[in-house]
Amino acid sequence: MDSTHDILILGGGPGGLSTALHLVQIAPHLAPRILILEKEHYPRFKLCAGGLVADAEVILENLGLDVCEVPHVNVETAHFDFAGRGLKVRVPHKQTLRVIRRDEFDAWLAKQTEDRGIEIRQGVTLTNIRPDKEGVTVETSQGIFRAKIAVGADGSNSVTRKSILPEDPLHTARTLEVLTAAGQVGNSTSHKSLDAHFDFFPVPENIAGYVWDFPTQVNSVPIRCWGIYDSNLLPAQKRPALKDLLTKEMSNHGFALDDCEIKSHPIRWYTPQNQISVPRVLLVGDAAGADPLFGEGISMALGYGAIAAQEIAAAFQRDEFSFPSYWKRVARSGLGQTLLMRWVVARIIYSIKWRWFHILLWRIMHPVVLLAAWIFILNWSKRVK
Repeated sequence: MDSTHDILILGGGPGGLSTALHLVQIAPHLAPRILILEKEHYPRFKLCAGGLVADAEVILENLGLDVCEVPHVNVETAHFDFAGRGLKVRVPHKQTLRVIRRDEFDAWLAKQTEDRGIEIRQGVTLTNIRPDKEGVTVETSQGIFRAKIAVGADGSNSVTRKSILPEDPLHTARTLEVLTAAGQVGNSTSHKSLDAHFDFFPVPENIAGYVWDFPTQVNSVPIRCWGIYDSNLLPAQKRPALKDLLTKEMSNHGFALDDCEIKSHPIRWYTPQNQISVPRVLLVGDAAGADPLFGEGISMALGYGAIAAQEIAAAFQRDEFSFPSYWKRVARSGLGQTLLMRWVVARIIYSIKWRWFHILLWRIMHPVVLLAAWIFILNWSKRVK
């Protein structure tokens, strides 16, 4: 049994790595007491569209990290449409969205973490976790680990969550994602090469989400990432197949879905009723709950890490590890406030399936939508602590 570390972080994605990096920043004496267990080996494949919003970059900058070191594509304009028309979002003198590949981003972030003295063990698969009054026992493919606390950062299919909260309700979105073949060119003049598109045309068909299309790169080759997101807020309704809707939309812009490999993955999303800790164990990232409105996960995971680090540092200072204030700490932060607002907005706009409502929302009410987004949904990273 390995009991040489006090803090076990279970998962080496943005949530777990952010937790470690923020702990080193605010409580550097804890660095030698942290161990991250990652089931894969970097750079490991991770299905994710890879959009980094400004809030993600703010958190990374606060850690002294420059994401420009990661291969990326800058999106100049983001379109939020209904059936091909809607509002445009641009950030003056800056990209609106930075698109990375998760294998490259996570490997880069892991290296930054190791460079700051945090140990990461790769190829370790979590099988069970058992907290008790004195600490936590973590069972893995590489043996048993014992620590004072554990951080569940193991994604939407979190083994940690299933172990500590076996009766917890499940709220997950469905997604399909494809990368267009290298060299494939669409015939639509409405889709500029460096623009991102989010089209909510599926909502009237009981799909509580949107189709996306934006530029990315693989090995420096420019390609496009397409996908469809369904938050699953309307599971009891009759719905068309996600593949059929994605096929139709891609065809409208000169892309053939049949020429692409289709991949899918679930996204566990946030609800105000989510339980995100038990004594000795905290949850971060998708294990705690991602954005239900857009399925955005990277910036949220980074934000969870910042808040979890504060809670952990305070717990070690008190020598008390029940984490009674973690939920309140998240709820009162900019992260918790934006997650709550996105949950509310998702339940409203995805439940209203009248075409005229979405035409009004995305095509006519531009100033109101942009103002509400600016106040309630964006810029939350400045209030994450």
